[in-house]
Amino acid sequence: MNSMNYVGLDIHKKSISCCVRQADGTIIQEGTIPATRDALDNWMRQLPQPCMAGMEATLFTGWIYDHLVSGGTMVKVAHPAMLQAIAAGKKKNDRVDARKIADLLRCDYFPECHMAPREIRDRRRVLRYRNLLVRQAVQMKNKVSGLLMEAGVPYNQQKVHQKRYFTELLQKQKKEMPPSMPVLSWKSGLAIRLNPLPFHVPARS
Repeated sequence: MNSMNYVGLDIHKKSISCCVRQADGTIIQEGTIPATRDALDNWMRQLPQPCMAGMEATLFTGWIYDHLVSGGTMVKVAHPAMLQAIAAGKKKNDRVDARKIADLLRCDYFPECHMAPREIRDRRRVLRYRNLLVRQAVQMKNKVSGLLMEAGVPYNQQKVHQKRYFTELLQKQKKEMPPSMPVLSWKSGLAIRLNPLPFHVPARS
């Protein structure tokens, strides 16, 4: 006899809709809880055991997945596109979505996707945002160079983004600077210095 309880979670920024079904499909628990760690802890203490939880992969899935797993709950994450293809319907709300996820778990139709270990996900996050900062820094440097060229101010391309050289350039070329040039001084103060990564990134083969 299957004694497993299946928990469907529909996750949002501020709330989580949940539905707990028995193996025969009977709903034994249903409701909405705040999307906070304390609320999850209180909710997990009330879950019938044994249980397995399922949720859709979203922006908020990572920390909820980690918190549930650390509390000893078995958790599966669904591929969003495949989940939509399997469980699409006209009637759609948070409670219905939680029920569908619990049903898919129960019937073994849950489209599980790979959930990378937390360490890997943390590294990916660091690399994504570092890449964003690099792109923004390059964009800012190009804007500064463009403003100098627009004003006809000669400068050393290799040194223009060095703070000391740039400050001296502004003072030296003060007469050629139009009234809008103080903006350049402000822009130069936005230069981003990126710290070394706290881990090794292997080169692509």
